[in-house]
Amino acid sequence: MQLHKIIMPTPYPVGDVNAFLVKGDTLTLFDVGPKTEEAYEALKWGIRAAGYEMKDVEQVVLTHHHPDHVGWVDAFPYANILGHEYVDYWMRQEPAFINYRDEFYIRELEYEGVPKSYIDRVVKVRGEMELFGARPLTSFLREGDEVPGHPGLRVYETPGHAQSHLIFLEETSRACIGGDLLLEKVSSNPLVEPPVTLKGDRPHSLLQYNASLQKLSHLHVSTLYTGHGDEVRNVKELVEERLAKQQARALKVREFLQEPMSVFDVTKILFAKIYKAQLGLTLSETLGQLDYLVDKGLATVKEENGVHLYRRA
Repeated sequence: MQLHKIIMPTPYPVGDVNAFLVKGDTLTLFDVGPKTEEAYEALKWGIRAAGYEMKDVEQVVLTHHHPDHVGWVDAFPYANILGHEYVDYWMRQEPAFINYRDEFYIRELEYEGVPKSYIDRVVKVRGEMELFGARPLTSFLREGDEVPGHPGLRVYETPGHAQSHLIFLEETSRACIGGDLLLEKVSSNPLVEPPVTLKGDRPHSLLQYNASLQKLSHLHVSTLYTGHGDEVRNVKELVEERLAKQQARALKVREFLQEPMSVFDVTKILFAKIYKAQLGLTLSETLGQLDYLVDKGLATVKEENGVHLYRRA
């Protein structure tokens, strides 16, 4: 795979984000950074460092819909924009979707026992719609598809961190563009998001994420080009390490459940120093661990007065 890495700054705690310019039959850019001036300049100069101009990019492929990966699709008005169909909702930002999204989060936060005084702030922070690009997708990618212009570069659906998350594996070299599925230094947070169908129950993001990690570990990846940080070459070992640490965190959470507790109750204990500043992220992490415990039969959940309460099993 003829690949050139481009590093862009972000306004997020995770730090810089990576994009990858890949030369094949089509010049394709995988991810485009957040919609900030600093990211735009880094993207422009990164493309020039590879010997091209912005106008030479024929195709943009998005690993997932989070704003640090999709912001500058607007900088490529003549390129095709490809990704999971779920990405399109976030790019179009149609009023019906925005209203559904807000109602979904308000309902879920109420289930989590979050006080009303926090809810509006959490819903607003989770969106950050101003850092999204506004170009709709021109084509959707699905499991097993071949990326246009790149023979042998296959699409794999890997939800969990995002409901739209895709990775791209080159069949011959086993090199993989992996988005935020597995990062070298930190664990990706499985975020609570509306379902892909925009109806039905909340996806259990951590359970999806664990399944996607296991899927990745069986793909015999030689080099994983990640959305943040350096490349990963010990994929199978790192997946095993991350899954073991996640299980340990869940068992720690189980110790708190001596009496019925809401997600918010547990979050205040688990993230006592940071939950107010990063409430959306910490609630997602806590809910994921509780989902895991319920799935393994180690905890139970019961709704009381509109709040989901968890207890050790």
